[in-house]
Amino acid sequence: MGMTLQRALSCPFCHGDSFVRAFTFHAPPEGEIKFPFSEGTYHRELFCCQGCGHYLSVHDMDTGDLYAGEYVDASYGPSGLKEAFDKIIAMAPEKSDNRQRVARICDYVLPRLKTRDHKPTLLDVGSGLGVFPHVMKEAGWDCTALDPDERSAQHARDVIGVNGLCGDFMTVDGLGKFDLITFNKVLEHVDDPVAMLGRARDLLNPGGFVYVELPDGEAAISESPGREEFCIDHPHIFSTASMALLVWQGGFAVQALERIREPSTKYTLYSFLTPSC
Repeated sequence: MGMTLQRALSCPFCHGDSFVRAFTFHAPPEGEIKFPFSEGTYHRELFCCQGCGHYLSVHDMDTGDLYAGEYVDASYGPSGLKEAFDKIIAMAPEKSDNRQRVARICDYVLPRLKTRDHKPTLLDVGSGLGVFPHVMKEAGWDCTALDPDERSAQHARDVIGVNGLCGDFMTVDGLGKFDLITFNKVLEHVDDPVAMLGRARDLLNPGGFVYVELPDGEAAISESPGREEFCIDHPHIFSTASMALLVWQGGFAVQALERIREPSTKYTLYSFLTPSC
């Protein structure tokens, strides 16, 4: 369920209660995914926390169990996962967010992993189309792709050739432990990103890393509140401060935090994390 308009706002990261209404949407912005729950009357408000710069997208539309099926249906339609996957894989490396993501992850993580007698292992949470684990597999990683939609998990197994699992990251059992856990544009989609990030601590091998990417609201708002960073499937849009607070509250320490403009034009914050003491 989306956050209701009637409730008093409190920042989940700095716990402040001072907000400025940044924008009111009376219709879906251009380019927003058309979900069944957002058809008809559409009213949504974007608020900015004056303490840490975090943005909350507030509405009373019932999102239901969006990521168990509706998200894939609305995002990829009749063409399906395979056609979208093939189109993205065919992109030139300099135009691919995923290939640049893999390059920076390998450049940062591989020299810092302790000597191991196995391939480096990856758990990608919310794998979706699976382009990222596909490219990580090419780079020599042993990949597990986890997604709440069985079609995405099956796609990971059959098309990408990695360990594709269907499940809710917060409740699924028997995942094992990994050298790297990635949340690529995932935590902004959930009501409690601190809890989701925190669960990764127990699934890391000693010396392992967590990599997080989030939409950069501070940078995106200067262009337009109608950008995809602020779309309805993002209840949270981050600032550098709220990202740092998310990391701390989740039980991690920031090893690197950067803001970038991706080839797709997305404004993005990324961070490499290790468990805090």
